Amino acid sequence: MALFRRDRSPSSGLNYRDASTLAEHLALADRMRGSTVGSQIVTTDTAMRNSGVWACLRLRGNVLSTMPVDVYREVLGIDVEVKKPPVLVTPGGEKVGIQEWLYSTQVDLDRAGNTVGLITEKDGLGKPARIDLQPISECTMRIKSGVITEFIIGKKSYRPELVWHEKQYTIAGLPFGLSPVAYAAWTIGEYLSIQDFATKWFSDGGKPSAILKNSKRVLDTGQTALVKSEFKQTTAAGDVFVTGSDWEYSPLVTQQASMEWLDAKRFGIADVARFFDCPGDLIDAQVSGSTVTYANIVQRNLQFLILHLGPAVTRRETALSSLLARPRFARLNTKALLRMDPETQARVLGLQIDKRILAPSEARAILDLQPFTDSQVAEFDHFWPAKSASSAASPTPKPQTGAV
Repeated sequence: MALFRRDRSPSSGLNYRDASTLAEHLALADRMRGSTVGSQIVTTDTAMRNSGVWACLRLRGNVLSTMPVDVYREVLGIDVEVKKPPVLVTPGGEKVGIQEWLYSTQVDLDRAGNTVGLITEKDGLGKPARIDLQPISECTMRIKSGVITEFIIGKKSYRPELVWHEKQYTIAGLPFGLSPVAYAAWTIGEYLSIQDFATKWFSDGGKPSAILKNSKRVLDTGQTALVKSEFKQTTAAGDVFVTGSDWEYSPLVTQQASMEWLDAKRFGIADVARFFDCPGDLIDAQVSGSTVTYANIVQRNLQFLILHLGPAVTRRETALSSLLARPRFARLNTKALLRMDPETQARVLGLQIDKRILAPSEARAILDLQPFTDSQVAEFDHFWPAKSASSAASPTPKPQTGAV
């Protein structure tokens, strides 16, 4: 069955002029009305029943949304931090803070390639002051000559200037982002179909657990019911079942099928992680036979930040900066992801002090400690007395030997 369907009806949310088949299909993928794979309909919502999809979305959303958002402006070539406007503190109003707002938008970006919100308030400079996020599954768009001309959210139509639209996974010529869920529909659908089949097998009685057959005679309905009842009562108590040559008991072998289901589900989780640009080992989806080792947790987090999350961070910074009046710009503080263990942190700070990159008071501030007091400095001088500058500069000369 085809993954995408053409839909040129007025209610489809698409209004292409000379649209190519590719653009049409990608728009339908973004819409995600649902792709039927096996026995399952895969949408941006049903896909989250896959533990791999949920884990990838949760990991990326959690990490990015907990990065502090700072606002800067350049002064004499130096980035100076300034006060954040309300839209970067409570972008969805008093009940929706920046962390919740960033998490929700990142989940939509990662699963649908787009996130949409209504601009309900503006500040004195005409910039958005409040953005009420909308369910991505209810959003469609009309596009003409490669430009979005209208957003349809639910049953209402909105002009583009009234809508906050952020996107990722874009390709040339299309004004929206691609949907990873649409392209991973086959993998996700296979996983959900296996899950559904296994659930019915073990819980709904879709298949008998065994066959008890009399090879000597044919039993009527009453006799089969009586034999079944007596057999279940005997075996349920763990007692011995005695039979002659006329009975044959054949348990159905489900262990092999169970192993195949588990293998398919394991592979499906690792496969879906590739679609969401998420390392498998971070969501416990390592492929059998592969090993990943790192010197320390900081090194692992650094690779995750650079290769996987870094591009998303940069795109989000650009989008958030568009909410600010120039020359101000927003920056996500990635240092929260690169927190070091105490031993590594002490070694790094000590090296920076020795190389005169940090002052001791600055290093102590990083550790949430107050600057040294006079009594502390005196105590250091008592236990570790410093060499005098004169003795350090003029070492004692060695005695001369030889003829005068």
